[in-house]
Amino acid sequence: MRVTGRLLFVLIVALASLGAMSEQRSDQPTPDNEIRIGNLMPYSGPLSEFGAIGQAEAAYFDMVNDHGGINGRKVRFISRDDNSDPTVALDLTRNLVEKDDVHLMFGSFGTPGNLATRWYLNEKKVPQLFVASGDEELSQAKAFPWTMGWQPPFRSEGRIYANYIQAYYPHRKIVVLWQNDQFGRALLKGIEEGLGNLNRLILVDIAFDISDEHLEGHVSILKRAGADVFVFLGVPSTAAQVIKLAASLNWHPVVIVNDASASIANAMAPAGLQNSAGVISTAFLKDPSDPAWKDDPAMKDWFAFMDKYHHVESTNNSAALYGYAAAEALTQVLKQCGDDLSRENIMRQAASLQDYHPSVALPNIGMNTSPDSYLPIKQMRLVQFDGRSWQPFGAVIETAFSEGAAR
Repeated sequence: MRVTGRLLFVLIVALASLGAMSEQRSDQPTPDNEIRIGNLMPYSGPLSEFGAIGQAEAAYFDMVNDHGGINGRKVRFISRDDNSDPTVALDLTRNLVEKDDVHLMFGSFGTPGNLATRWYLNEKKVPQLFVASGDEELSQAKAFPWTMGWQPPFRSEGRIYANYIQAYYPHRKIVVLWQNDQFGRALLKGIEEGLGNLNRLILVDIAFDISDEHLEGHVSILKRAGADVFVFLGVPSTAAQVIKLAASLNWHPVVIVNDASASIANAMAPAGLQNSAGVISTAFLKDPSDPAWKDDPAMKDWFAFMDKYHHVESTNNSAALYGYAAAEALTQVLKQCGDDLSRENIMRQAASLQDYHPSVALPNIGMNTSPDSYLPIKQMRLVQFDGRSWQPFGAVIETAFSEGAAR
């Protein structure tokens, strides 16, 4: 049975920039000794919690500039607020390319906006690099050679959960609460693909909108289904509510949450550490709120960076760490470009990464690309929350990933 919970909400179209810095810079001359990078983020609207990605990227490039830039060139990072609206995303992208003359678009958030701008950027031959989406449609090397993903694909992540359930809880009944957008659907599709003929084990799946006010009713329905495994696919703030609701209803199934929600600071702690104990997820980056990494050199660099360049209330935001890691990877690509900052060479270098390891990635997880492979990160780890820290188990997973999208 599939139930869809929907509420109407108004998207406010915001054309503001990340800050006065970006807005002022857009009208300045564009000298040859700088690298101009365009970016779109949901700094407002229902997905504004992910605006932390762009804010961390802006701070990262401030740090890069303080250290002399990249190959002697300073970075001008121009980030705009698209409010998660694909139409706004296309208009802003046109302005960034045609008025701000950016060398590339980098790390823009969300599947709809990136799909809306993909045709335009490929027609203009402007790199659309390391998009902040795990949709495989954004990593089709042959069809769209100027567009490349970054994180592990959502469908692959979903297959990992399906494989985990079959290995550890064979023939157990399953219920799923999933975010009603392309992100949630891709994760759910991966689970269904992984289960194959065992999809009958999914007793109920309920779709919810990001502003859904009926979460308690949804969780109550799922509890009454009598399943052993509860899979949540959505954002951290909703994951926190759902885990807390399940505990309040005295419902204690095996709980699986997707990687984007697997943050101690943003999901597990708000839900209650005791309520969250036992939660299963996947990861490819370190969690800055996990005490397991307190003595890790790379994480010490992260906290030093946050203290000096990114003055926010909390240094434990996983979305910010994601932005830091993606900016670090782009910096590597631009370093490889040397003095040739042509768009062709930027794309060529992005497609020639070999065993590059972002400093805040989990051990043994790296990036590899080629002209035929636009899925840079194809590895994840299964992790379980013990009430304090994420505990990895099993080997690094690669078998759930497919190059089928690189067509």
